[in-house]
Amino acid sequence: MKVSNYLDTPSTEELAGVFKREVITAQDGAPNFCMRVFEVKPGSSTPHHSHPWEHEVFILSGQGVVVGEQGETAISEGSVIFVAPDEQHCFINTGSQVLRFICLIPLQA
Repeated sequence: MKVSNYLDTPSTEELAGVFKREVITAQDGAPNFCMRVFEVKPGSSTPHHSHPWEHEVFILSGQGVVVGEQGETAISEGSVIFVAPDEQHCFINTGSQVLRFICLIPLQA
C-alpha cells in the first residue's frame, strides 16, 4: 500500500502553465492504472489532442471548460468527466484560481 500527499510528488511543467504530478504509477506496483494530478494556471490549457485510450477526470478545484467533440462544457469542483478513446479534447482554465484535477489512464498508455 502507498499512502502519501500528492504534493510529495515532484511536478513537471508539461507546457506553459500546465503542471503534472504522476502520483501512482507502475513504480508503485500499480498493475493497471496511472493516477495523475494536473494543475492548470488561469488562462492556460492542456493541448487539444486525442489518444487511443480512455481516461477519467475528477475536478478537485477551480473552474474551466472541457472541449470535446460536442463542444465546450463548463466544469468546476466536483465535476466528473469521461473522455472516450480517440476523442479530441482539452481542458481550459477560465477562472481566476488554479484548475486542479485527477486524471486516470491505463498504464499501457
